[in-house]
Amino acid sequence: MDKPKMIITIGREYGAGGKAVGQALAEELGIHFYDEELIKITSETSAIGEQYFRLADEKAGNNPIYKLFDSKKPSIGEPKVGDKMTSPENLFRFQAKTLREIASRESCIIAGRAADYILREGNIPNVVSIFVYADMPKKIERIMALESVNRDTAEEHVKKIDKERTEFYSYYTGKDWLDMQNYDLCINSSKIEYPQVAQIIKDFMRTKGYEI
Repeated sequence: MDKPKMIITIGREYGAGGKAVGQALAEELGIHFYDEELIKITSETSAIGEQYFRLADEKAGNNPIYKLFDSKKPSIGEPKVGDKMTSPENLFRFQAKTLREIASRESCIIAGRAADYILREGNIPNVVSIFVYADMPKKIERIMALESVNRDTAEEHVKKIDKERTEFYSYYTGKDWLDMQNYDLCINSSKIEYPQVAQIIKDFMRTKGYEI
């Protein structure tokens, strides 16, 4: 009998190590890890230039209605074809469609991009949502090493990207990105190594009935 399909979404603060954990976990589990590759896939399937998706990647749109009212958010239904084909909201719909198609056909791990919300709203089964975060000093330390920059620059990058991700999530979901109730499991990676984070996720998946 085939194993049940397994989809893991990983929300991650910048510098918390969510990408590294997702890559390592995907390799261990023998499933695909999707991050920036989603941009290329969505560009190819939509026939819209990759640069449009890169500019909009994990950034809020510019419609003031959605920015002012949490109760209002863009539709994540089928993308539209026409004059506003490359609007941020429509690009989000194209990517949401890609995520749903991938999650419908294979076990995988997906990084960011409000995948937890998109798949939940799309009634995709077997989705487990993880959020990896870390204390600011640890995030700065990791970004200094990763990007070979000084402390001030690293702190600036962390604050900028986390702010963009917060605004992106709020804009398209109407929810607070840092609200831990949005996720099945939240892990502080400040004082543990990435392999330990991956092990915690595997142990949690076992409690959900998956054979790992």
